[in-house]
Amino acid sequence: MSAVRTAEPYNFNPATPPTLRGGTRQVIEPATGETLWSVNLATPADVAAAAQRAEQAQAQWAQVSPREKSEILRRAGNLFSQRHNELALHVARETGGILPKGQHEIREAAVLCHLAASMPLQSQGQVLPSTPGRMSLARRVPRGVVGVISPFNFPVILTLRAVAPALATGNAVIVKPDTRTPVSGGLMIARVLEEAGLPPGLLQVLPGDADVGEALVTDPRVPMIAFTGSPAVGRRIGELAGRHLKKVTLELGGSNSLLILDDADLDVAASNAAWGAYFHQGQICMASNRILVHESMAAEFTKRLVLKARHLPVGNGASGQVALGPLIDARQRDRVHALVQASVAAGAQLEAGGSFDGLFYQPTVLSGVRPGQPVFDEETFGPVANIVTYRSDEEAVALANQHQGSLASAVISRSVGRALAVGRQLKSGMVHINDQTVNDDCVNPFGGPGIAGNGSSVCGPADWEEYTQWQWLTVQDTAPTYPF
Repeated sequence: MSAVRTAEPYNFNPATPPTLRGGTRQVIEPATGETLWSVNLATPADVAAAAQRAEQAQAQWAQVSPREKSEILRRAGNLFSQRHNELALHVARETGGILPKGQHEIREAAVLCHLAASMPLQSQGQVLPSTPGRMSLARRVPRGVVGVISPFNFPVILTLRAVAPALATGNAVIVKPDTRTPVSGGLMIARVLEEAGLPPGLLQVLPGDADVGEALVTDPRVPMIAFTGSPAVGRRIGELAGRHLKKVTLELGGSNSLLILDDADLDVAASNAAWGAYFHQGQICMASNRILVHESMAAEFTKRLVLKARHLPVGNGASGQVALGPLIDARQRDRVHALVQASVAAGAQLEAGGSFDGLFYQPTVLSGVRPGQPVFDEETFGPVANIVTYRSDEEAVALANQHQGSLASAVISRSVGRALAVGRQLKSGMVHINDQTVNDDCVNPFGGPGIAGNGSSVCGPADWEEYTQWQWLTVQDTAPTYPF
């Protein structure tokens, strides 16, 4: 095992393996347009070489004792905590998030490592009933090499939530991070785990484009793919993985609804709606895309939300002085703006925002949103609060369930019983009563139906099912004789 190093400031420029053959790419800070660092890019040939190294490393990792695996992950969690300020600033700058968002990612990284550290010390099988003289066991064994393809929005959390349990259960991992956030989404994690003592070859980071992701999905030495990203790319990965008979977990997107019942406190409701819609510029798979408000209170609620939108400061998130940072790049900004403009053309009313300066998109409020308008039908993934009115609880449920997939829904009401009655009817992977939609405790199932993915197959109780497979083992003192 490699020795634990003394703490020095991380320099991520040389962290990408120098042998990668895809050239280099600059990583741009969204808030300033400045180059943060350059990283080496992988090619499909690099994927094949990494898979071979990972396969060899995994065979050795399987022989490492559970306590030693646990200790490495525990040290990694401690390192995330010890280096909290340094790493949080890296995350904020690379993702364009506000500093508290970067701090949140690093705190959760420590939690994810400590949760994973407990897994090697848990029961890994069952004794099954069998005939006398024979022991019958069902045991969990590693899948081998797990490919992780992660997104730009919460890259530390959304990468590590797969990497940590995969390593804990005895697998090797190859990560393909988004090329816009290769440090937060891979190189940072690899450096921390290396410093914690993870053996070489067990975790490899291959920044690259779609051809690299496709090579990872189709490589025969990678039996499982964990993907977080858009439904369009998820469909392609699911198709390829199915063709190659691979295990695949997909956490995608969809439309999330925050239902505000007619007995709700309007100030509380507006606060929840603003957080759910605007946190990290709305670039969250759980963002409150649709805000359903009873028609009798819609005008007053809209006033409150507009006031918040107009007073939330937008700027360089790493400064610690703003509420919203920039969108990740011009492509994402243009997509958000096109959805807003098309929805206004289709009848929605622009109450606030709807404009941008560079990558800084103003917090936006649209009222009069109805089915058929782009912001109702599609996931905006930007700082846009879409107000939908309804006349009855039944209509609110019907509108909320009018989607192709939903990760999260939420209901706010002074009556918990009434809110629960509504919440039980919502077709989402996660439902929150008296809260907004952006919630995750790291120990809960995470996923949703339809284009949200392939079920609650991420985190918490799902991890053992995802990163291991059952093996039946029987043992007898002597081999029996058979009539043949």
